[in-house]
Amino acid sequence: MQIPTAPYTDQYPQWPRSGRHILAHYDDETIIVYQAYSLQIGRFALEYGCFGGPFSYSRMSWIKPNFLWMMYRSDWGRALNQETILTIRLRRAFFDSILAQAVASSFVPELYPSHEAWQAAVRGSSVRLQWDPDHLPSGEPCERRAIQLGLRGEVLDAYGKREAMEIIDMTDFVANQRAHLNAWRTPGLLLMPIERAYRPIVPEVPARIGLDLGSGETRRDP
Repeated sequence: MQIPTAPYTDQYPQWPRSGRHILAHYDDETIIVYQAYSLQIGRFALEYGCFGGPFSYSRMSWIKPNFLWMMYRSDWGRALNQETILTIRLRRAFFDSILAQAVASSFVPELYPSHEAWQAAVRGSSVRLQWDPDHLPSGEPCERRAIQLGLRGEVLDAYGKREAMEIIDMTDFVANQRAHLNAWRTPGLLLMPIERAYRPIVPEVPARIGLDLGSGETRRDP
């Protein structure tokens, strides 16, 4: 693995227990997101450093900055056509631009003044936003909400062809950690990329997407 990791049981107590939070691995300049694909799409991306070949630019593609949400969605790399787990490193400036364009997939009264205003925002944006229940390694949902972002049109074109600074194959890492799922509560056993709550660089973004900036309540046991 080319991404720093730490035991899940060490990280969990530091995370907010509830609320809408972007848990991610990031530094001052970059942030990583995850996607899971078929072997053919994964091979192309790893060889050329961009998405192409059997990858479709005519449909929405969803990115997830949260490792455990990706594991839930892909069944730890066992779901059909999600066997190849990719880590994509993006500039934070580009990721924040995605957040700034995001429109919720369903009407959220606290984010839009009316249903019509939300529909107009949907028509004018190339980015969809969903806040879904985050999950424990076992797949059980928890109180905290995790973000996923659907990209289409010019945003997907930029993401897939130009903006990926690095694409890393973490399929073998996921398979190795999958072997520990029956004992995921054991201290120090299950490893995952180091994640912490992300605060966007652009100050207007949190209110636009409904992000909770407080640290939230945390708990000591997983």
